Amino acid sequence: MDVKQRVIRIIAEQAVMDETEVTPDKTLADLGIDSLGLVESIFAIEEEFDIQVPFNANKPEDSEFDISSVAAIVAAVETLVAQQPG
Repeated sequence: MDVKQRVIRIIAEQAVMDETEVTPDKTLADLGIDSLGLVESIFAIEEEFDIQVPFNANKPEDSEFDISSVAAIVAAVETLVAQQPG
């Protein structure tokens, strides 16, 4: 399972939706994920990939982690995974 599939699975779990409904063009708001769901998604992504996501839940607009769409989240996670040593 690649990064995109794993991220979509995590987001689908948070949205309580089927993975086929979580498309790259959707925003978290489109999927009904609120700020708490976003934070839970970030924690799940960090755990799944053993990465540190540069995200400030108190000021999401100031974070370096793009959460504007599912595609943006996938791209950001792929970048963080690629930067992992080893």
